[in-house]
Amino acid sequence: MSQLRVEKVQELMKQEISQIILQELKDPRIGFVTVTSVECTGDLREAKIYVSLMGSEQQVKDCWAGLTSSLGFIRREIGKRIRLRFTPELSFALDKSLDYSAHIQELLIKIKAEEEEKANPTEEQ
Repeated sequence: MSQLRVEKVQELMKQEISQIILQELKDPRIGFVTVTSVECTGDLREAKIYVSLMGSEQQVKDCWAGLTSSLGFIRREIGKRIRLRFTPELSFALDKSLDYSAHIQELLIKIKAEEEEKANPTEEQ
């Protein structure tokens, strides 16, 4: 199958899944979820949805449980919205890249503050 078509379907699925999670899921466990990407196999039979979850550790666990329990609903909605011969089998994967970039940003801010402190000695002495 054409790689261009697979990429277009992946992007469309990303948009639709984001809309479904944001507007149609009524599970109270699902909090702040960002769909970062979708990877489909070449035959469009399977799709892996990468999501980033924000919140405390317990909130992330609850949100993950809510998302995995809603896989069937999301798959049915994708089947209705995207006209494909076969609706892909969905699975979620946790994307830690946003957490990692936030951690790097914190480290950079800390290093910058330390450098400014060394450049401008305190006037207490």
